[in-house]
Amino acid sequence: MIQLQLKVDPIPIVEPLVVRLRTSLPGSSTTTSDHDARMVSHDTETADFDVNGFSLRVHTRHYKSLDGDVVLVVPGRGTLHRLIRASSNHNTLLITEQCDQKCIMCSQPPKKYHTDMFDQFLQAVALAPTSATIGLSGGEPFLHKARLLEFLRKSQSARPDIRFHILTNGQHFEPSDEASFKSLNMASILWGVPIYAADRSIHDRIVAKQGAFEILERNLALLAKAGAVLELRTVVLNANITELEELANHLTRNLRFAHVWAIMQLENIGYARMNWDAEFCDTSKEFDGIATAVDLALARGLRTKLYNFPLCTVPRAYREYCTLSISDWKQKFLSTCDDCRLRSSCTGFFEWYPENRGFSEIRAQ
Repeated sequence: MIQLQLKVDPIPIVEPLVVRLRTSLPGSSTTTSDHDARMVSHDTETADFDVNGFSLRVHTRHYKSLDGDVVLVVPGRGTLHRLIRASSNHNTLLITEQCDQKCIMCSQPPKKYHTDMFDQFLQAVALAPTSATIGLSGGEPFLHKARLLEFLRKSQSARPDIRFHILTNGQHFEPSDEASFKSLNMASILWGVPIYAADRSIHDRIVAKQGAFEILERNLALLAKAGAVLELRTVVLNANITELEELANHLTRNLRFAHVWAIMQLENIGYARMNWDAEFCDTSKEFDGIATAVDLALARGLRTKLYNFPLCTVPRAYREYCTLSISDWKQKFLSTCDDCRLRSSCTGFFEWYPENRGFSEIRAQ
């Protein structure tokens, strides 16, 4: 698994520091800015960077992989956080760990407290690689709606080339937000919003919030009116696997403004780890429910994707809809995958996937 945090020696700062690391030695033609930290020396265990006259020592054996990375160092902590990795297409900023829902499969269980990092995230976006796509996640980011919308406006003004992928439960929008949406370039934002069943009682039970479905439906229409590019997301669970056909019906009849429907396999972390035995659906053994839903959605013009499905767990006719969706820093392959000819085009498995309690049909192709 790729490390997102690295040990650093303490540095004399009183405010969080965001810089872009440059590993090319002095004399290189690499362009620098006031927010660049240039590497001045290294050995087999550490790399030393100059940060406006003082030294930042990073403990790593792989200093070359840090070139161009935008990192955060917090006062009093001996760690460096890789906010945006220049070589990766899987960069996400965790806006908050607070949330007003407690989904039974949540991979990031909510916490009570919030630390505002919007100023630091704004600096990180300014230093990001050209035309990068950056995820914004939580918790629920729109619990801090005013600050988040301000962050988006400033980010788009400073870096109009950047695209955002915002994950939100869709519970916190009002008609009065329309003016704020109009101030954004909505075409450069993909809104990922979960919907788990067409039956409101099933959806509400999965997210553990009564009335959530009704609010969601209203706010999806509001987002669509504002010109949002919508990605509807459905995690496959034992709680909703028999409801997917009806959900496909609902989406294609009542939410025709959606741009894509992502059907997702379960990630064994957070609340999903606690509920794995009850909710993991072995779709390598029984794919018919998903196949019917995909066929219906596609036939009615709704672009449909399969996220987090290893290719060998999906019938050949549906593999073209599988997406490389698992972030590279938490992706792994099994020993069974070593000789698989499809490995390079397969999303693989989550780092915490339990082999002895997962898919029953895993075979090299």
